Amino acid sequence: MALSYWQSPCGLMAISADEKGITSIRFVSESAAEASPSALTLACCEQLEAYFDGRLTTFSVPLNPSGTAFQQQVWRQLQTIPYGHTISYGDIADGIGKPTASRAVGMANGKNPLTIIVPCHRVIGSNGKLTGYAGGLTRKQFLLALEGAI
Repeated sequence: MALSYWQSPCGLMAISADEKGITSIRFVSESAAEASPSALTLACCEQLEAYFDGRLTTFSVPLNPSGTAFQQQVWRQLQTIPYGHTISYGDIADGIGKPTASRAVGMANGKNPLTIIVPCHRVIGSNGKLTGYAGGLTRKQFLLALEGAI
């Protein structure tokens, strides 16, 4: 398992990968383990840097998150949200063909292991308000402002 750390404008990020792809990207308060970077984690860091610099709107690193079939379905749907746009949990539920599953979508969204690249920050409440984000609402607001969504 490879591990890199990258200091984003929103805080320190830990990027993990296996031989198939990036397995997690998360905000951390400090380096908890010694870095053991790979070409893949370093490429991810470069793409994150380009995103925060406003030079990248679509990521191309291979992904390999671990989750249930339902979570995987939600995370794939999250990746269809265009840069600079927001949608609701209900929209995601509709998009996966389960219009009554808004609450379950919210739970899967909260378990997203690939922050930013799988853009769960682009999901807002049906009333247009910012709702929960594993990285905190301040970061969510920053990311949406960076993308020009708010």
